[in-house]
Amino acid sequence: EELQEFQQMSRDYEVELETELKQCETRNRELVAANNRLRMEVENYKEKYETQHSEAYRQISTLEGDLAETTAVRDQLHKYIRELEQANDDLERTKRATIMSLEDFEQRMNQVIERNAFLESELDEKENLLESVQRLKDEARDLRQELAVQQKQQVQERKPSLSSADKTTSSSSNQPAPSVSTPSRPPAAAESFSTPLPSISRGESLSGTPLTTSARISALNIVGELLRKVGNLESKLASCREYVNEQKPSRRGHAGGQGAASGQNSSSETHPTNGLYNKGLVKRLDFGAGPKLLL
Repeated sequence: EELQEFQQMSRDYEVELETELKQCETRNRELVAANNRLRMEVENYKEKYETQHSEAYRQISTLEGDLAETTAVRDQLHKYIRELEQANDDLERTKRATIMSLEDFEQRMNQVIERNAFLESELDEKENLLESVQRLKDEARDLRQELAVQQKQQVQERKPSLSSADKTTSSSSNQPAPSVSTPSRPPAAAESFSTPLPSISRGESLSGTPLTTSARISALNIVGELLRKVGNLESKLASCREYVNEQKPSRRGHAGGQGAASGQNSSSETHPTNGLYNKGLVKRLDFGAGPKLLL
């Protein structure tokens, strides 16, 4: 009985062990299948990882190259920007200097234009004065010719009276001295008529009316005043030429000096002439017309 119980127990144990073994084998097969599946998944994941890793490495390498290029381009652009800023500063300084020089040049040009306009107006006035002076010279010459004709007529009118007076005196006296001294009176009379302007200025009357005489004297005075104005204008023109030559640039300084020298020479040549005009006019007003015409 014990043996049978032992055998029964052994058979029960065997059945249980077989059942457990079957379960373990089934479990083992399931685990092996799961393991194989997991291995396959791991392999797939490894392949995916390697693929993604290689692709990421390539992308990183490409991005690093792009970054290096971008950094180099950025550095070049920064350098170019600095150069542009420096060039811009230089251009701004040059622009300011050019604007200042241009303003200075415009100011000097405006001054020269104003000076030229002033000189042109002075020259126009001088030309007008010269025309009026020439016209008054012609009038004065005509007046002097008319005075000379009137003086000749008066001398011719007085000669018969003087000759008759000489005849009466020679007949009344028997001495020869009076006959020699009497002809000396006509030259004295000629001398008295050779300076007609003082007699006119002192109010002595000739054949003309007092209005005509005063008009002639006023004309001579106007001529003298115009000549003095012409002299003043020429001196102003000489000073203006010197000022313009001083305002010229240094590179044209030599030429400007020669121009100023020529202007001074011309003014120095014209001033004595004006002085002669004034002196001749004064002499004519004080001592008569004289043998020569200085106008």
